[in-house]
Amino acid sequence: MSATVTRVAPATLRTTTGREAARWVAAHCREAPWLTLATALTTVAGAALQVLPVLLLGRVVDGVVAGESRSVLVTTGVLLVAAALLGAVATAASTYLVGRLGADLLARLREGAVRAVLGMPSARIEQVGRGDVLSRVGDDVAVISKGIRTAVPTVFSAGVLVAIATVGMFGLDWRLGLAGAGALPAYAFALRWYLPRSAPLYRQQRAAQADRAQALISGLDGIDTVRAYRLEADFRAQVTHESWRVRNLGIDVFRIFGRFVGRENRAEFIGLTLIVVVGYALLEADAASLGEVSAAPLLFHKLFTPLGSIMFTFDEAQKSGASLTRLVGVLGESAEERLVGDAPAAPDGPARYPVTVEGLTFTYPGSGEPVLREVDLTIPAGGSLALVGATGAGKSTLAALIAGIGRPQAGSVRIGATDLAGLDEAGARALVSILTQETHVFSGPLADDLRLAAPGATEAELTGALRTVGADRWVQELPDGLYTPVGEGGERLDVTKVAQIALARLVLSPSPVVVLDESTAEAGSEGAAELERAVLAACAGRTTLFVAHRLTQAMAADRIAVLDAGRVVEQGTHEELTALGGRYARLWQAWREGSQGDHHPR
Repeated sequence: MSATVTRVAPATLRTTTGREAARWVAAHCREAPWLTLATALTTVAGAALQVLPVLLLGRVVDGVVAGESRSVLVTTGVLLVAAALLGAVATAASTYLVGRLGADLLARLREGAVRAVLGMPSARIEQVGRGDVLSRVGDDVAVISKGIRTAVPTVFSAGVLVAIATVGMFGLDWRLGLAGAGALPAYAFALRWYLPRSAPLYRQQRAAQADRAQALISGLDGIDTVRAYRLEADFRAQVTHESWRVRNLGIDVFRIFGRFVGRENRAEFIGLTLIVVVGYALLEADAASLGEVSAAPLLFHKLFTPLGSIMFTFDEAQKSGASLTRLVGVLGESAEERLVGDAPAAPDGPARYPVTVEGLTFTYPGSGEPVLREVDLTIPAGGSLALVGATGAGKSTLAALIAGIGRPQAGSVRIGATDLAGLDEAGARALVSILTQETHVFSGPLADDLRLAAPGATEAELTGALRTVGADRWVQELPDGLYTPVGEGGERLDVTKVAQIALARLVLSPSPVVVLDESTAEAGSEGAAELERAVLAACAGRTTLFVAHRLTQAMAADRIAVLDAGRVVEQGTHEELTALGGRYARLWQAWREGSQGDHHPR
């Protein structure tokens, strides 16, 4: 059995380049050829029909000067009105089709991003932080969705209109076209100044929003710990710092955009001045008609509206582009980070799988100090061990490593004779189940929710699992029993019932080793006592590791290990450790005093 690591994963999810994101969009547009073609045709037609009235107006001017008959002028006027009406219809159709095409692309992008996140190793999610993940599948999707409704149709249709109007000016007279094109260097310089400065700022802004989300999530997840240790001010300061960073980046973006608009206005002035001067010279030299000279500045002026629309929606387009590179980057997250080896044989029975931890050392990426240092632990087959210690001692990190989430820099974790370093995450899941306080009930029938752990479980097996954890009675009282919809839009369940459902899934799971990380921490004292009995019933006969939040749960374990600053400093039974008078005895004394005051520090 072997394992290979191809590269060290970065500390944040991948963000792709704008070119790669554009290739992704182009590839998916090719998958909807008729919709893409219809979008392009209606956009070009709408732009051409908006330019046609200006050209016809020049024809009217020349007709008046030449003394043409009234009927010719009326016919030209009718064509002018018809072109304007048809142009409005084509523009509306183009806007609708651009939005529909964008919505299809967004749906595929969102589904792909969520699928990529769900397929990532748990260690990767823990490494980058849920703030980064949630900001991508949440905030970034919302930004792109807004951009598709507003900025993308505007920029696309306005860009086509600019191209058609430019061609129209060259059609009037190539010299007038060149005069209008004289503004292009000024526009190019404005864009060349703006894009390199704005794009990084937008990416920094999105990253700062992810950091702010992570700060909020970590504070809310551990709100009771924050309160118990009077850390409210520290967490408030952290959230405030990240919020100010987002705000300052927003101001920097707006300041640069304002300077960009000034440069764009100068380009408009240069182009209009050149057209008026060249047009006057051509008219004086009798080298162009009055209609052509009159239409040229009107055509150039018609560029002001689409160019202004592009400029004033460019901010939203840039945000959408930054979010697009982040979401497409998620799709490109490499699966090579996962350690792949041979899957273990199906467990024959829980009593065959002790847990052995030897010389375990683990350091988070970017951290100079190890979280765990040379940890040695043994949990006999079918036995239980409780981890206790102060916040930050490394309990949850050790539990995650024993569950196969992450890889240590030194040492090993063995389940029976199998080293977890030689397994991918699916192989680790076959041997170890982990249950944390972050339990979730999925929307749908309760039976389907339970079958997540055992898709082939019969109704009798589901009922038996619920009975084991003490949930059968309240399930029977639901309107449709096992088939009652729960979760969002269904039956509302309190934290104790949600935890019982998670424990019932644990009963249905065949894995012989169980890791429970503060799985009863969110219940009240009465509910916690009920859940602790359910935990013992669910774990009966399995090798079990508890991250004990309540020391009453630690008392129920066969042995207790005390962690301090990443090291195991004490091991033994509850009686042995209290008699020892060391760190555990002090924790136990503090627990008893806190319990008497109805204050349970975490």
